[in-house]
Amino acid sequence: MAEINWRTINIDAYDPESCYNFDLKSLTPQVQPISTQDVQTLSGQIRQLMRSGQSEDALKGALENVPYGADEAGKAIHLSLITELLQSIRQADMTPLLQRLYSSLNGSETCDTLMKYLYKGMAQGTTGHTQTGQGGKTLTPQATGFTQAGGRSFGGAEGGGQGMSVLLSWHEKLVEMAGPGSIVRVMSDRRTV
Repeated sequence: MAEINWRTINIDAYDPESCYNFDLKSLTPQVQPISTQDVQTLSGQIRQLMRSGQSEDALKGALENVPYGADEAGKAIHLSLITELLQSIRQADMTPLLQRLYSSLNGSETCDTLMKYLYKGMAQGTTGHTQTGQGGKTLTPQATGFTQAGGRSFGGAEGGGQGMSVLLSWHEKLVEMAGPGSIVRVMSDRRTV
């Protein structure tokens, strides 16, 4: 009889419903590639809407035409557009705008897309490079978003704090409107913005 070590045989490879026989590419939805030039054109059209005072239509257009198939430069352009739009809308207009957005056709999906951009914007705000502080000390950002050494900011040149505050305000209002299920859907979606 042949000497076979039965403990080294992977029996899951013989099961047709095993994860070893499952194509993982089928989990990622197919997206059409979009050039950076097309993203810039869309960005120009949406900025035109924003300048004409139609910020709700501009936000809706930006969230319904997400460049999932764009390269990182195109995605960065669209993220800066969304962030600019969110910062241009007054805080008193947030809740009514989100209510109209959520109650519209495909409103839940649109709100989930907004949540993706909020998280992407917050992630961009916490990442950074080393900076030189007072006295030539090197300041290294930590995972928490705070620097290793440094004084308090009294509205100085750090920037980003106001942008983060706007994103957090939108996040609060969006979770009130769409519920925590939106967070779970965003975290489990494989399409990235």
